[in-house]
Amino acid sequence: MVNRIRFANLPTRIERLNRLSKELGRNIYIKRDDETGMEISGNKIRKLEFSVGEALENNCDYLITCGGIQSNHARATAAVAAKLGLGSYLVLKGDENEEAEGNLFLDKLLGAKIKFVTKGEYKYNRKEIMEDIRKSLEVEGHKAYIIPEGASNGMGSLGYVNAMEEILEQEKQIDIKFDAIVVTVGSGGTYAGLYYGNRVNNNPATIYGFNICDTKEHFQQIVLKLLDEIAIYTGKGIDVNEDELHIIDGYPGLGYALNRPEEIEFINYIAKLEGIILDPVYTGKAMYGLVEEIKKGSFDKHENILFMHTGGIFGWNREQRGLLK
Repeated sequence: MVNRIRFANLPTRIERLNRLSKELGRNIYIKRDDETGMEISGNKIRKLEFSVGEALENNCDYLITCGGIQSNHARATAAVAAKLGLGSYLVLKGDENEEAEGNLFLDKLLGAKIKFVTKGEYKYNRKEIMEDIRKSLEVEGHKAYIIPEGASNGMGSLGYVNAMEEILEQEKQIDIKFDAIVVTVGSGGTYAGLYYGNRVNNNPATIYGFNICDTKEHFQQIVLKLLDEIAIYTGKGIDVNEDELHIIDGYPGLGYALNRPEEIEFINYIAKLEGIILDPVYTGKAMYGLVEEIKKGSFDKHENILFMHTGGIFGWNREQRGLLK
């Protein structure tokens, strides 16, 4: 049995985006996983409830993880570690001389140790770098637990298997049946958990992902691997091929954490229209993609669409704020 440690404020609420729905002629709802907490806000905490539970089961006193310099996951890991009296060590892709704002500021405020690495080091060597840190901490008398990028492994993805069950229960409460559920794909674990939960519950909804970096094909392979890993913990495998994984490409824009003016303008538009703040790294790009695809007719067969707000409000930096008019 997985030793889940409960941190998140659950269940998160679902609300209808009334004005956006009217403009687009579709029923669009949003699940507020940005409200899972303050320091631990966003989707990552659902995954960390399982990953950190395993770390404590193994008597670890340090958490090691990685991400971009404005990683929501890294910040949430640092917050959970501080809450539990554990140490945290973050491997972040970026320049150590970059201004400490947003998530990076909070990482430091929460007492995390940080190792900055180049894009190349992060892409090709982050696992080895984290393992070297684990060994160095071991020499100092610590036992560290390594959490992969975004807590996106079989263990972490269980958090969104549970989230899917939460959605199914909420559908009964609010008397709505969602036929499309949409989520950002940044490391794959949130999508994989939702997809698995949807399938094992024989739910007819289609799970859509909008990748905000890399490519559709890249994430399809990652998700297939994660689905196999989830089955190790649940004892129930599912048969799926990559064509059944509905990941919509075309919206990474300039790349991870880089924005075009139209993306920032869209986030501003949604804030004024619905009073909901999206972030420029994840949810802003995914919601932008969803609205564009609805306008193209790609979602014409769907009546009730649920968008997963996975958080990220701390991810705004000076450059992105500068694009606001």
